[in-house]
Amino acid sequence: MIRLSNYTLVFFIIINFLNFSLGNEKFFKEGLDFYNAKKYEDARFMFERTIVFNPKDSNAYLYLAKIYNLEEDQENEKKNLEATLLIEPNNEEAILMSMKIALKQSNYSEVKDLSDTFSKVCKKLCDENKNILETLSNIEPKNNES
Repeated sequence: MIRLSNYTLVFFIIINFLNFSLGNEKFFKEGLDFYNAKKYEDARFMFERTIVFNPKDSNAYLYLAKIYNLEEDQENEKKNLEATLLIEPNNEEAILMSMKIALKQSNYSEVKDLSDTFSKVCKKLCDENKNILETLSNIEPKNNES
């Protein structure tokens, strides 16, 4: 009898664990579907649910940052990018988005630091770094003249 109850307990623990992990993936996938359909409120809700179940899901934070970028909410965008980079420091998309925010805020030293990191980790978006550095070089001389 005790053996049967132990097996039952282990069975329920395994089932709950599987439901938990599959639920997290389901929420992210649904959020991604909403994001691609440009239903950003629904997407935000699903990405936030993903984070509730798995606070270390860097992709959920990244997509929340993308939504806040579209809504021009730079403060929340930056918070979610910072969370993404804490979890996944080599996320080139998050680094690139952070560089763009720093450029908008005229924080040129941060742009250069992020650019150095970006050049070490870039695989797909390397050309974007060159564009930002060109923009930065065009802006910096104007700042030195004043």
